[in-house]
Amino acid sequence: MSTKHILKTRDDKAPVEFVDSGEEGNFKLAEGAGCSWITSGTEFGPDKLRPRIEPWLTALFQSEHFALLAGSGLSHAVHHLATGKLLPGMSEAAFTNYSSEISDKAKESSKRAGREEGNIEDQIRVVNELIRGIEILSSHDSDFDEPLESLRAELKTVLGEFANSVLKGENGLITAQSEKREEAFNYLVSFLMSFASRTGTRDRLQVFTTNYDRVIEAGADAAGLHLIDRFVGSLAPVFRSSRLDIDMHYNPPGIRGEPRYLEGVARFTKLHGSLDWISTEGQIRKIGLPFGSEEIEPYLKAPGLSDGEALNLMIYPNAAKDRETAAYPYVELFRDFAASVCRPNSTLISFGYSFGDEHINRVIEDMLTIPSAHLVVIAHGDPLGRIMQTYEKLGRHTQITLLIGPHLGDLQKLVDNYMPKPAIDRTTFKMSELLKSRWGTSHAESASQTPEPDTANE
Repeated sequence: MSTKHILKTRDDKAPVEFVDSGEEGNFKLAEGAGCSWITSGTEFGPDKLRPRIEPWLTALFQSEHFALLAGSGLSHAVHHLATGKLLPGMSEAAFTNYSSEISDKAKESSKRAGREEGNIEDQIRVVNELIRGIEILSSHDSDFDEPLESLRAELKTVLGEFANSVLKGENGLITAQSEKREEAFNYLVSFLMSFASRTGTRDRLQVFTTNYDRVIEAGADAAGLHLIDRFVGSLAPVFRSSRLDIDMHYNPPGIRGEPRYLEGVARFTKLHGSLDWISTEGQIRKIGLPFGSEEIEPYLKAPGLSDGEALNLMIYPNAAKDRETAAYPYVELFRDFAASVCRPNSTLISFGYSFGDEHINRVIEDMLTIPSAHLVVIAHGDPLGRIMQTYEKLGRHTQITLLIGPHLGDLQKLVDNYMPKPAIDRTTFKMSELLKSRWGTSHAESASQTPEPDTANE
């Protein structure tokens, strides 16, 4: 069976489906598919697709407001480039207390999200709710004390094991063969800088991710990209609820009182929390967890973390204790997401996100009610059909661009063939203007006229 690819850009009135033609790197329209830019039966390759994709993405990347939503597909792509292996999955954990009840409710949750089987996130959500219910019962009946403590201990173990599995993915990336690791990071850096290369007059790039790992942070470090988030501090950064428009500026030489935006700066939000966030002493702190560590437990016992344990890791939807709302700090993060994308003249690029989070999908649906907003979906595939189901459900087809399939959604092929140039600078624009002013006339006029020296140097 031929692999299916889906493309919808520019003036395409409907998604264009095409398949591998049999010759490596070439494609043909799928049976029954049609479009205005290729005839049925004609073989084509990236050279035909590039003019359809790259200029369109370049224009969208310079939208007034611009955001990237990175799902697990980005981490999978970078890890696979470096190691040739898949990342550890998010399979269900084994609970002994209330096992069947937890499993049943987790499956209900997964089905509402369009997934067949529950994963560890669904289980964490159910177990947290169950623990809160048993806490109420135990306050009136001591018979519930033992199962409550047992369930808490199991949750602590599960969270610790899950954190270690995420660390295993980071470790595999950082310990990969040096040539492959360097190649993977080069592609990650090129990918990120394509988004971050925006003129100073534009709003900052906003990067959102559902991932717990620190692959994006590692890529930003390699690229020299400054990430601004809600954490304040150097040794043990603390999460702040107040959202201030903090930015980075510099003073050009010889110019006083006219600071300019520093290039290579982006705002960063981890919607589902992070592997190195922990709830301790009534605060959410970022701990010093080296990238690629083999175990998390030793770093939870650092001085200053009086209640540091896996049970307090801020991995969605593991709620912080002693908070008025069980959704803290996630409600703040999702509010940032909505405030960022639900604006006129905004573009949201989703890469490797499978549309399995209803909170995010709801915000995207609200965003597309603004006529000037645009959504670009880039994915390696759509095995569960959730992306196309969401596309049909949203209904705003003219505001959605689709790049789906193992060719269009492959990180390496995307960067090599279709991503905008990662350096949009004044020199490029000036050169373009000069060439246009010099050679914009007809050939005959150009041959008969020689520009004045001072004109040539403008």
